Parts: sequence; structure tokens; C-alpha cells
Amino acid sequence: MSDDFFALPPFKPEEGLERLRRGLRDLRQFSERGASRFDWKGMQAVEAAVDGQVIRVRIAKRPGRTPEWEVQTLRDSADVRRWLDDLKKRVERWSEE
Repeated sequence: MSDDFFALPPFKPEEGLERLRRGLRDLRQFSERGASRFDWKGMQAVEAAVDGQVIRVRIAKRPGRTPEWEVQTLRDSADVRRWLDDLKKRVERWSEE
């Protein structure tokens, strides 16, 4: 029996990016600006783009006009899900501040 039988399907970054964009829109607190930028309450908060076989995401430590960015690399669907879960927690913190 081959080990390939249990291998996960290859990550498709374009589909992952679309899932990420859908997740951001579902939060209803983000407005989409262009194909890869999302603002939170009128301030830059998230930028995402496909880079080869991964998704590069820049997330603001605190949303603002010129925020300080934190860069993350999402390599598979599980990373996308974890990133969206982490974003929900950040939004709660941003709302409290």
C-alpha cells in the first residue's frame, strides 16, 4: 500500500485566498479595497496575495493609516483556517481598545 493514499490534496493558493477573502467578508467588519486589501473601520488592517505556492498575508498590529505590519505565510488550508480564527480574536481586541 502506498503512502500517497493518505496524502492531502495539494494546496491551491488561489482557492485559499478566495476562502480567506470570503472569511473576511463574513466578519462584516471589514471593507474590501481592491483585490487584496481590507480595511477595518476605514483603517488599513489586512493585505493578502498569492506568492508562488503560498499566500503572503500582512496584518496590522493595530489598524491605522500607516500601520506596523506583521507578515505571515499560509502554506495550506489548515493555516488559512487558523489565521481566520486568530483574526477573529484580534478584531475583538481591536474593538475593546
